Amino acid sequence: MKELHVFYAPDIDIIQELSPEEAVHCGRVLRMKAGDEIHLTDGKGAFYKADILEINGKKCAYQVTEKTEVPRLWTGHLHLAVAPTKNIDRMEWLAEKATEIGFDELSFLRCQYSERIVLKHERIDKILVAAMKQSHKAEKPRLNELTSFREFVNQPFEGLKFIAHCYDEADIAGRPKQRKEEASEEGKPFLADVLARGQECLVMIGPEGDFSIDEVRLAIAKGFQPISLGSSRLRTETAALVAVHLMHLANRI
Repeated sequence: MKELHVFYAPDIDIIQELSPEEAVHCGRVLRMKAGDEIHLTDGKGAFYKADILEINGKKCAYQVTEKTEVPRLWTGHLHLAVAPTKNIDRMEWLAEKATEIGFDELSFLRCQYSERIVLKHERIDKILVAAMKQSHKAEKPRLNELTSFREFVNQPFEGLKFIAHCYDEADIAGRPKQRKEEASEEGKPFLADVLARGQECLVMIGPEGDFSIDEVRLAIAKGFQPISLGSSRLRTETAALVAVHLMHLANRI
């Protein structure tokens, strides 16, 4: 079966031309020419068929011949908030794989123990677009700018709000700590057991050093429920992908 190439055209209702980058890929890489049919998505839930009218260098004009609204593959609104790792490749991998699975919104957090406080927003956005096209999805996840933890948890959110952390109840309450070998995830429900189908859902994942105890207490005070992602210790990007997958499975159609 011939591979289907999908081009991203977010302003298709305003102008029927590919972006210079997409035009170069269409003409120089795929060697398409005037009269050929192309497939596009607006990243807002629709696919299009179009005929190329003119293609030359960084310009590709087309005429839409068919529009198809694509039914959503999951219910609710799935939102992941994560503290980026020092190695940005791991966050780029996360953005790609989470998009392939399917979710709605990605936020990055600047936490007390964050190893990275600067992020190239445009680079991550391009990865979201590429993953959307590669996985033949018609919706691009919304990408938010890097935000401080305190500012983020003070924003209004509808639906369910969760925070994944490694502290036990004694830590949160300020009681004497358990011995290290006795520390456990007891008292925190597994994320899959508390998700509700069709609701907005937000999960926060901390940096490699975890959220600070004060950040966890603040989140709880703001209505975030502590949750567990299982008994294994997971790296940041692994925990974030597990959270996305569990949200998606709970809301799949």
